[in-house]
Amino acid sequence: MSSEILDILTKLVSFQTVSRQSNLALLEYVEGLLGPLGVRLERFTSSDGTRANLWASLGPQGSGGVVMSGHCDVVPVAGQNWSSDPYTLRRKDGNLYGRGTADMKGFLAVAIHTMMQAAQSPLKLPLHLAISYDEEIGCLGVRGMLDSLAQRPERPALCIIGEPTGMRIATGHKGKRALHARCHGQEAHSALAPDALNALHLGAALIARIQDQQAELEQHGARDMVYDIPYSTLHVGTMQGGTALNIVPNLCDIEFEIRNIAADDPDTLIDSITDDATAIVEPHKSRFPNARIEIKQVSGYPGLDTPLDTPSVTFLNTLMDPESALIKVAFGTEGGLFQERLSIPAVICGPGHMTQGHKPDEFVSEAQLAKCDQFLSAITAALQDGMEPTLQAF
Repeated sequence: MSSEILDILTKLVSFQTVSRQSNLALLEYVEGLLGPLGVRLERFTSSDGTRANLWASLGPQGSGGVVMSGHCDVVPVAGQNWSSDPYTLRRKDGNLYGRGTADMKGFLAVAIHTMMQAAQSPLKLPLHLAISYDEEIGCLGVRGMLDSLAQRPERPALCIIGEPTGMRIATGHKGKRALHARCHGQEAHSALAPDALNALHLGAALIARIQDQQAELEQHGARDMVYDIPYSTLHVGTMQGGTALNIVPNLCDIEFEIRNIAADDPDTLIDSITDDATAIVEPHKSRFPNARIEIKQVSGYPGLDTPLDTPSVTFLNTLMDPESALIKVAFGTEGGLFQERLSIPAVICGPGHMTQGHKPDEFVSEAQLAKCDQFLSAITAALQDGMEPTLQAF
């Protein structure tokens, strides 16, 4: 691994770009590296001006070429027991420790270095770098940039999302919908509980219906056997309600999620849960007219399901270890949004492993970064040659 990549990663880790916090200083640093080399730079700023996406381009302006995409926001370190300062890169035994090293500033360091190297030689096909914000809280930041890019006629031929896959090519991940249910009952003194409607009981009934649907999906639902868990999943994360033991609660809030494989329509699953909520409340309506369960979507992103025979995927696979099979990953990425909004194929491939991220002493190995450097350099060589048909205009 080159010392330049190490220097870049050291600086990237030092920026405390926790989701919802400013990432502008990090972008200024990246622009300072790339701008003097002739890289075309464009920002897409958040509505409050505190955060931005960066779109960097080299080579001819037009369709074709490759996008290297990664988010620069990280999860918090609060409450985690780190062995050293999480925002100071620590090098030990071939590993590099620090918040975001695996997820996913390690990839960004290599991608930035790739852009710097590519600027030294003319490209016959475009090379882009996309840096987004607020990915960790629902892939929120990248959407504005993609909506703007979708208005332009040019389209890259391929997007590589550099989330950590151990440098294996992943062609898919599940979609996600995060939802909030608010159950409305009728409060009363607990001594008179039968005269009231307990919102927690409504919530418990809803959770039971969600569990029933999960069991149905597990036993009889569609399958995608490439995933570790090959069916769509429903999960309840929080349930809150009540203020005191001697008060029948009138409100209950539940947070739950759907993670769906491509064969399942999340809207259909949501409709089914909404029908269950209506059925739970209906028997109480005559006594408690205000009884209801309101379900709202909080956030979500589409799944990614790039066909294995996509020509650009076949090309990328020739650059990898021939023994390395294509995979799908459990976690979500921005890949589905690139595919949905720009109508381009996307894959996930980056250094490190997600099991090393989001926890104390997060790390990526130097060997993984070196492998990523070789992979992106091979792609750059194909763009310089311009002869690879799968990377030409899409």
